[in-house]
Amino acid sequence: MTVAINQPVPDITLPATGDKQLKPSDFRGQRLVLFFYPKASTSGCTQEGLDFTAAAEDFAAANTALLGASRDGLKAQENFKANQHFSFDLLSDQDEVLCKAFDVIKPKKMYGKESLGIERSTFLIDEQGTLIQEWRGVKVPGHVDEVLAAVRALG
Repeated sequence: MTVAINQPVPDITLPATGDKQLKPSDFRGQRLVLFFYPKASTSGCTQEGLDFTAAAEDFAAANTALLGASRDGLKAQENFKANQHFSFDLLSDQDEVLCKAFDVIKPKKMYGKESLGIERSTFLIDEQGTLIQEWRGVKVPGHVDEVLAAVRALG
């Protein structure tokens, strides 16, 4: 099953930072911004996480939680969160279960070599667990502002 707008998102449980196991339904009653990034501690992913952290209070004021996800192991996620002082948890999806459900694994080319990797993507899930908006192929500059504007437009 792949996610679709106006459909419930799959309730997949994954290991998360802070010695937690998290799934989308843990956030019922509030909106959830779930963002996928290619690799912990790389420049673009760090900037995206810092941008979300800088706006965390604004998201919280709009009853919206933040959650990041990548294929990195839990230790890499813990280090990434601690080193950057992120205000939200990170999911470790080493088996790509959540990544595949959200269809974010795509062919990528780097230095002429093709491989499969995460396409930077963000998903906005409503209070009942339904996907209401998605951003795929995200470019980091201005992205968090765009997501926050979409959240605020919901009222």
